Amino acid sequence: MLQAVPKDIHIYLESNPNPNSLKFVVNEMLVPEGISFDFPDAESTSDAPLAKELFQYPFVDRVFYMSNFITVTKKGDVEWLEIQNTIKNHIKKFLESGKFIIEVSEPETSSPTEETETVKKIKTILEEYIRPAVEQDGGAITFHSFQEGIVKVKLQGSCSGCPSSMVTLKAGIENLFQRMMPGEVNAVEAL
Repeated sequence: MLQAVPKDIHIYLESNPNPNSLKFVVNEMLVPEGISFDFPDAESTSDAPLAKELFQYPFVDRVFYMSNFITVTKKGDVEWLEIQNTIKNHIKKFLESGKFIIEVSEPETSSPTEETETVKKIKTILEEYIRPAVEQDGGAITFHSFQEGIVKVKLQGSCSGCPSSMVTLKAGIENLFQRMMPGEVNAVEAL
C-alpha cells in the first residue's frame, strides 16, 4: 500500500505547457520513483481515494500521480486562479490525514520479454533524455512498442490533451530519435 504519512505537508504549484493542467508538488514522495497513476475520469478512481475526491469538483477533468507531484487537469470553462487554492488545500488536508492515496499493493509487472538492441536504445533515450523533461512538465511518457521504424509511446498527466504535446512529440522527441538513431527510427506516435 502506498501511503503519505508526513506530519507537515508543503505544496507549491508549477505551471506546464498545458494551460489546463497544474502541477501540485509535495515535499514528500507520493509514489515510488518511476511509477505513475493516471486517472482520465472518475470511473477510473476505484483504488484512488484522493483522485476520487478531486473528481467530486465539477471543474476537475483528469488527475495524475507521479513521484512527488499530482497533476490536475481542469475543464476549460474555469480559470486556475478561481480553483487552485481549493485543490491545493484539499490535497494538503488529505495527505496530512495520513490516508492512502492509492490502494494497490504492488504495480502489476509483465513477464520480461527478449528485447532487441534497437528497443533497448529507444528505452535508454526515453529514460535519459525525454522522461525527465516530460516529468518536469507534470506528465509521463512510456514506451509502448516499436515496429517498422515507428516508436509508439503513451503520454500521461499534463501531456494528455495538451495543445502543444503533438508539436513536442514531432518537433522534439521525433527529431531527437532521428538524430540519435538515424535510419532506425522514422517516426514517433502517441497512443
